[in-house]
Amino acid sequence: MKTCILADNQFVTNEGIFAILERKGTENIVRVRTMNELQEKLSKFPDAVVMLDYTLFDFTSMQQMLNVKAAARKSAWILFSNELGEHFLRYVILSDPTVSVVMKNDSRKEIMAALENAESGFSYICESVEQILQNETPSNADTDPVHLTASEKIILHEIALGKTTKEIAYEKNLSFHTVNSHRKNIFRKLEINNVHEAIKYAIRAGIFDVAEYYI
Repeated sequence: MKTCILADNQFVTNEGIFAILERKGTENIVRVRTMNELQEKLSKFPDAVVMLDYTLFDFTSMQQMLNVKAAARKSAWILFSNELGEHFLRYVILSDPTVSVVMKNDSRKEIMAALENAESGFSYICESVEQILQNETPSNADTDPVHLTASEKIILHEIALGKTTKEIAYEKNLSFHTVNSHRKNIFRKLEINNVHEAIKYAIRAGIFDVAEYYI
């Protein structure tokens, strides 16, 4: 492997993967902390292998991450995280089947397999993620137990599609402040603090259909 870009802001795993790559004989190991740094290094090393912890990086949406990867089409990406949701995994892998996935609690053997496959131009999905993807898609609930308002349901639906507050405001002809207020109210009512949890709730409550990811 000529170049590997470590896009992982968790110190312990960053150091661990760095050591594995050194022992593997990787010629050039580059660390990045932001999306801008990642894009800069990809322009310099277009065929690099990227090991990314999406949950700790500064991407604002799944689509933004996929756009950066698409712009660096010669690179090979390995998603490397502690936890990735089922719907996130299905969306990303369907959108770009060249993405590899390995979890931080996987064995060294699986991590090495992901690296070797990425280096050879193949994708790799670890066993634990394969099991998740083999599960049936959860069915939608018939009711919204929190009783979100009609406007809040619309905003939650757009959030579940991966849109930013600015994008929602523009498309719905609303002010940024209005959309942001709805977003805060939704998160408060649902007692959540991240988009992944919002998506899970939207699917359970029938506000969002997971099939919309694949359109």
